[in-house]
Amino acid sequence: MGTNVETKAQAREAATLDKYLTFTLGEEEYGLEILKVREIIGLMEITHVPRMPEFVRGVINLRGKIIPVIDLRLKFGMRATDDTRETCIIVVDLEGTNMGVVVDRVSEVLDISPEEVEETPEFGTAVDTAFIMGMGKAGDRVVMLLDIGKVLTGEEMTALAGAQDDGSTGTRDESRSDNP
Repeated sequence: MGTNVETKAQAREAATLDKYLTFTLGEEEYGLEILKVREIIGLMEITHVPRMPEFVRGVINLRGKIIPVIDLRLKFGMRATDDTRETCIIVVDLEGTNMGVVVDRVSEVLDISPEEVEETPEFGTAVDTAFIMGMGKAGDRVVMLLDIGKVLTGEEMTALAGAQDDGSTGTRDESRSDNP
């Protein structure tokens, strides 16, 4: 009987392997493996932490847990925009560490089978695309499937861990905490 339960659990996990939470940054659509997503929350007060890279918005207190928050637009070199009512934070699990990712808008959960995923095109040696798992085809759309664990470098992850540890000593970031 134990093996039947294990088989059902394995089948459930296999069924979710091709599921991606999709979101937008500007006009582009991205996807994250659904198993890495812990929750989606509305934009809330973010405490600024000094000496962090520009793409680090700061930290939030989520039910008593301090979680670092990055702005994926800035991390990807896109121009900053004002937050809207659709701007939200996707809380992801990076090997046991939670991190918030600010996105313009969450779209939907898509089933994208391995046959519908193509390799990331080569853009030359100067462009690091290791964080892109592949290009998913969803109807006539292309969804960039991200390996969220590779979006940040090891050095950046260390800096974020410091932000998480020092989260209570930052100051409120008034310019980014308002949500019209």
